[in-house]
Amino acid sequence: MNRSELVSAVSDRAEVSRKDADAVLTALAETVGDIVAKGDEKVTIPGFLTFERTHRAARTARNPQTGAPIDIPAGYSVKVSAGSKLKEAAKGK
Repeated sequence: MNRSELVSAVSDRAEVSRKDADAVLTALAETVGDIVAKGDEKVTIPGFLTFERTHRAARTARNPQTGAPIDIPAGYSVKVSAGSKLKEAAKGK
């Protein structure tokens, strides 16, 4: 499902215009992005998803073609965890 299909499905289910559904999805994505970028708290949509910024330590890896060591600097990543309702939906229940 791409974004336009998601907007269409949300607008049909919520009985709102596609423009309003698109605005809500955009606002949700921006809000979650802003909170995760700060990194001081996680965003939880109960039963659905949890977004959390995590720190990755610096490490040394190997180039698979040459075997030469590569230094990978420390950085940040995003951890996304499925909630109980989403897990149940994935099981087909």
